[in-house]
This record gives sequence, structure tokens and C-alpha cells, in this order.
Amino acid sequence: MSNAGATQSPEAQMRKRCGGYLPIENYGLIGNMRTCALVGMDGSVDFMCWPEFDSPSVFCRLLDKDKGGYFSIHPAAHIECTTKQQYLPSSNILQTRYIHEDGVVDLVDFFPRPRTTKTLFKGLKTSAYREMTSVQEELKKWLVRRVECIRGKFSLEVEIFPAFEYATAPHTTTILQEENVSFATESKTVTFHSEAVKLQLDVSIDRGEEEDENHSSYPTVRFKKVKKPGMLGEGVVARIELLEGQAVSFVLRNDLPNHVTEQITNAVLDTQQHDTQTFWYNWISKCKYKGRWREVVQRSFMILKLMTYEPTGAIIAAPTFSIPEDIGGVRNWDYRFSWVRDASFTIYILLRLGFTEEADAYMEFISDRFCTTRIADGGLPIMFTIRGETDIPERELTHLDGYRGSKPVRVGNGAAFHQQFDIYGELMDAIYLYNKYGKPIHWDLWCSIREMLDYVLTILNDPDMSIWEVRNNKQHFTYSKIMLWVAFDRGLRLSEKRNFPCPNRAKWLAARDSLYEAVMEKSYNKEMKCFVQSYENKTILDSSILIAPLVFFIAPNDPRFVNTMDRIMLPPEKGGLTSTGLVYRYDTEQAEDGKSSILGVGGREGAFSMCTFWLVEAMTRASVYEPKYLVRAINLFENMLSFSNHLMMFSEEISRSGEQLGNTPQAFSHLALISAAFNLDRVSEFKR
Repeated sequence: MSNAGATQSPEAQMRKRCGGYLPIENYGLIGNMRTCALVGMDGSVDFMCWPEFDSPSVFCRLLDKDKGGYFSIHPAAHIECTTKQQYLPSSNILQTRYIHEDGVVDLVDFFPRPRTTKTLFKGLKTSAYREMTSVQEELKKWLVRRVECIRGKFSLEVEIFPAFEYATAPHTTTILQEENVSFATESKTVTFHSEAVKLQLDVSIDRGEEEDENHSSYPTVRFKKVKKPGMLGEGVVARIELLEGQAVSFVLRNDLPNHVTEQITNAVLDTQQHDTQTFWYNWISKCKYKGRWREVVQRSFMILKLMTYEPTGAIIAAPTFSIPEDIGGVRNWDYRFSWVRDASFTIYILLRLGFTEEADAYMEFISDRFCTTRIADGGLPIMFTIRGETDIPERELTHLDGYRGSKPVRVGNGAAFHQQFDIYGELMDAIYLYNKYGKPIHWDLWCSIREMLDYVLTILNDPDMSIWEVRNNKQHFTYSKIMLWVAFDRGLRLSEKRNFPCPNRAKWLAARDSLYEAVMEKSYNKEMKCFVQSYENKTILDSSILIAPLVFFIAPNDPRFVNTMDRIMLPPEKGGLTSTGLVYRYDTEQAEDGKSSILGVGGREGAFSMCTFWLVEAMTRASVYEPKYLVRAINLFENMLSFSNHLMMFSEEISRSGEQLGNTPQAFSHLALISAAFNLDRVSEFKR
């Protein structure tokens, strides 16, 4: 190729500027509803847990550039090219394109999804009628990476350096074929074996349309083993030369003695990709949202689907762990679990926009946990594993350096048994919404609801750690009190709507009323003319109050709420929480959250994506009565969309410099985005 000695690609330069790391927003997500992977714009898989979301990582360069491990397919070092990354239409198949004067190459990454077939129902036959039922074919648990030259010629380098068990377990690398060619009889080429996980790499070569009897122009793959400092096992590297029409595919899967598909050929991969494309197209076609932000809303749904653990229906908060909320800081948490808090938002969005099967599966997961997994005192854990377990011990991986030096790297979550009383309101709201828009709830669930609300009667006057999971002295947080009000309100409504017996109706009603009075009296600062964070912190503004009209605690045009909303929209230097159209949770310099003094967890944080979308929705609801807020809401929403990455993906936070921060993608961010877009469209239609 020409341009020998050319400068590095923009992505390589970006890694160099960021100390060997890509910016958090420079990744795309692929997955199969069992696990997922983050693929950088430079063609590197820098994060993948195997075989499930909460399994130890195999690739984790995102959290340690030297020890973490990666699987990279990128242009040869002497090639300077332009890189583009996008999803194939209506799918979660990721395409990274390398463009150069001499050639263009497409790198396609995906986890296969099986097609659905019909089979005869095997139940008792009572008539001549024959019933068919839909079943999925085998799910191929493969990571597929296909690289194809679509113009000219191109040189690519392949590097595979796994790091098992969070880079703590050594492994043995074995090259089974020194040279893999298009006419090879076996696709299995390399194996990587640790004590717990055994992987194999299959290679399939497509020589294109040109015939060459001497095989001189056929692409070949020659791997050699390389040991890198700090890594506990060898990796493999190869250089491949592709001409137009030629392609090479790499498949990483478990090394099993008897595969259903022993030999991976191009025909097999073509079928798998076609079935995967069809699966995603058919799935997103169920979406009822037809509004002006259709593209971004549909992408949010596709991301949420990737974060669903199909065997149980659980939806994880994020597929990653320990990506920092502040670069170089220590606010680094593991989000690969399912929070009760997400329930009401998830159920509402899935049901209103056509995804009833997902809502049913998620509701079954939540209700099963609710009925069977209770703490000894009658309370409910705030989170579960993807399989519904509650044992989630938190530990630090001290050997990993963290993203750009952001230590410590944590797995597990010490907040699992925090007292966060808001979850009872969110859970009851989810059940109420499911009963309203989905299916009627059953008697056993109602009995569990009664037991839970009777327990909640005993904690009404207790402080907690609330939505932000503070780790110091508990407080009487306004958000928690509002959600406790929601718990009793939805319980009372549900009993009336379904005519369920309610022995403690009078106590529930009294609790609901007393909570409302207390919030209005103790959580409202008359001098500041706004609601505050807690009964104790009477001068601290907190954006979680934006939830109040969304759960019908207060009218969106109530002067107390409007004043609070207007104050939140002010910049921090003027006493507000909004900067550059981005909303912060609270002022961490004024509000002691215990993440400094007790656990040594200090540092600044970015604006919360979820809170910004909450502000959009709150203004949208207020605009029904005050039209000026509609234009502001639309502008704020559009501004927030500009902070997404190139694939319309949002992490947890946005830094002061505009970069994405925190675990990515964040389910709550995308749920709040969809809800804001949905309600903006409804109000805009009403105004017209």
C-alpha cells in the first residue's frame, strides 16, 4: 500500500492522548441477551464478560490497558484511514468501516440470534385440530467478527489477548493451524484454555469471486504467539492482506468436545448473520412509537433489549462495571445487576410502546422476587443478580489500574442491602401500571403486596439511603418520602380497581396522607421557595424532586413545584443544577454523601443523563398549563441528544468537558429518554 510511514489513525492518536484508552463514548454495544461486548471505533473489543453479563471478564482493556485483554482488528500501522461506525439498519449488528485511498474494509461484529420456527404442539389431543407453537432454534454463543474488503486492497492486523477471571487466571494458548487458508478443512485454529474457561477461535476465509489456480491471491491467516508484559498468558497476532471481494471471519466460542456446528464455513456465517438481522428487524417492528424522534427512541429500545437476560427476563442497569463517574476518581461501581428501582419505568415504557412479551417476562422476574425473596424483617432487597439472587458481595480488583487510572476497580455491589425505601413506591407503581396496561395481577401477588405495605407502615418515620445510595448517616430524603407515598397510593388504587380485600385500608390511607403533609411541611424551604433534598438538608437542592409530577404526587403547575423546577434550571453558580443544558444530581461539594468520609469515595461527578431527561418530562407536563415550557423542553431534549455518542448511546453521566462518564450504556438514561420523547410527542400533538 501507499502512504508508508503515514501518521497514526485518529483513534490511535486518541488512545495516545488518553493514556492508552479510548473515550468512553467511542464504543458500540453488541450482545445476545446472555452477555455483551463493547467494540471501539478502532475495531478493538475492549470489554466482554463470558459467558454471561455478570461472569468474570475475558477482555477488559477498558479498565486496564496493559493487563485487561482485548481482541483487535485494525488497519496496519502504516495506513492512515478514516473510520466510521454504525449499526446495520434496524439491527444490533455493528459495522466499523476503514476508508483509505487504496481500499475500503468493513468489519462486522455481532452475536448470533436464532430464527424462530413452528413445531407441532405436543399436548393432549382432544380433536382433529392441530396446534403449532413457535420455538427458537439453537442459540449460537459465538462472538463473530467478519472483515471484508469492498474496494481495492487493504492490510489488517489481528491481535487476540484474552485475560481470564478479571485478568487473574493464567491460560495456555495453542495454535492448531500454523496457516489458515481458504481451502482448509478445519476452522478451529487457536485455543485459549484457563482453568475455568476454555475458548477456541475458528477462522473462515472467503476468497471472493476471482479464481486463482495457484492460490497466490488467496488471503491467508498466519498466527504467531506473543507474550505481553503484565499478562498471564500468551496471545496471538496475525497480519492479513485482502483484495476486493475477499473476507475473513473470526469466531470466538467455547471449546467443546462435540459442537453442533463443528466446522464454521462462510455459508454458516451468512445464515447466522441473516437470521440475526431478521430477528432484530422483526423485534423492533413491534415498536408503536412513530413520533419525531423515532430513530433515537428505537435505538434506545434496541440497547435495552441487549441488556435483557433472556432466561429470566431481568434487565441490568448497565452491562459494565467500574467505569468512573469522575476520571481519576474513585466513584466506580458494578452495575451488572437488576435494580428494583428500574421496575416502574421499565414496565411503563415496555407496555405503552408495544413490547408486551418483554414486559411480561420482566414483571414475572420482579413479582417472583417480590413473593419469594424477602429480608428477615419483611423488607425487600434493592437489587438482584440476573438470576434473582441477592448475594452480591463487593470486592476490589487491586491489580487493575482502572479506566485512565481511576481506582479502585470494583465488582459486586455493597449497596445490595442498603435501606433505600423509595423502592417500595417504584415497585408498587410497576405493579399498578402492569395491572392497568398489561395483565391483571393474581391473588398471591396481592397477598404479598398487603404484607409488604403493612411492613412499610413500620418504617415510615425511619431515615434511609435513598436513590443516590449515600454511604453515610441516613436521612429523611424527600425522594424516598414521595415514593413511600406512591407505594400506599398505588396499593389503595389497586385494591379499589380490582375490589381486592384490604384489611388495613384505613392505616394505608392515614400513612399516605401523613407522608404528603410531611413532605409539604418539612421538604419545602419557604425562603428558597423550592423543595430540598431531605428533612435534614434544608438548603440542598436535589434534582430527584423532578420525579414528583411524573408519579402524580404533585400537579406539574403547582407553584411549589414550578419554582423548584425553575431553580433547578439555573446554573450552579446561581444556586441551580443545570449547566450547558445538563442537570446534576446535587452539589456534591455542599451535600456530604458519605462517599468521601466513610469509604474514601470523593471526587466530582458529571451531570446525570437521567436527571436531564426527567427535567424535560417535568417541563413537558408543566407545558400543558404553561405553554412557554414546551419550547424549552424541546430545546433541552434536542440539546441532550447532542451529547449521545455516534451510535445514539448514553452512559450514566456527562462530564463538564462534554465526555461521557460512568457505566455504559445506562438503562435508566435510555428509559428516561424514551419516556421524555413519548410525552413530548403527546403534548405537542395536543397543542396542535
